[in-house]
Amino acid sequence: MHDHAPDVRPATLHARIRAEVEARILSGEWKPGDRLPTETELMARYGCSRMTVNKAMASLAATGLISRNRRAGTVVARPRVHSAVLNIPDIRADIEARGAVYGYRPLLDELRPPCCVHLGAEGHHLGQSRFVRSVHLADDSPVLIEDRHIFLDAVPDAAFADFHGEPPGPWLLGHVPWTKAEHRIAAIAADAMATRALKVSSGTPCLLVERRTWRGEETLTIARQVFRGDAFDLTARFGPTPSGG
Repeated sequence: MHDHAPDVRPATLHARIRAEVEARILSGEWKPGDRLPTETELMARYGCSRMTVNKAMASLAATGLISRNRRAGTVVARPRVHSAVLNIPDIRADIEARGAVYGYRPLLDELRPPCCVHLGAEGHHLGQSRFVRSVHLADDSPVLIEDRHIFLDAVPDAAFADFHGEPPGPWLLGHVPWTKAEHRIAAIAADAMATRALKVSSGTPCLLVERRTWRGEETLTIARQVFRGDAFDLTARFGPTPSGG
């Protein structure tokens, strides 16, 4: 386990431009509706070609962070309204709501190449990820083991985030806007890793939640969470859409 975030910096100039513009937007320095510097201004600032700037801006536009208009210029996009049948839960809040003391313990924190565990052949298209394996506890008793990939092409700031004391999930929700999410929920028996991490017998019933979030067409993160079946449940609240769908 690493005590500090891996030292990874954007490998190309267009990735650096994108990361720095994105950081200003996510920090709130540039707010929805604010006009961004022109391509000419960015070319002068970074000493690069128009093609390099355009590539960075096109990438940000594809994720929905900025809006480009030839007449009006480039502005920070307004947040999109989105909803999910099953909201992305705040594990700490859920545990504390049950009257227990929350705890977090990182087990593994490393950089991984494409095609790593849980991703299969699709991993070849997702680039390098920061992989964090962690255990969440209630009153010092483990209730959840989580494997999470954060894809650094889409979330470059995650390379520098400190996940030693804070889980990746809340950091992502607080720093990275997302446009859609997908959940898969299944009942499974504890495998060898879950048996060790959750301190249960082999074959103990567990709840598996696999979650993937996107921003535009970019995958931000994929998480695989295994909950102790006797210690946790998930609740969803939903209803008909206004159109009746």
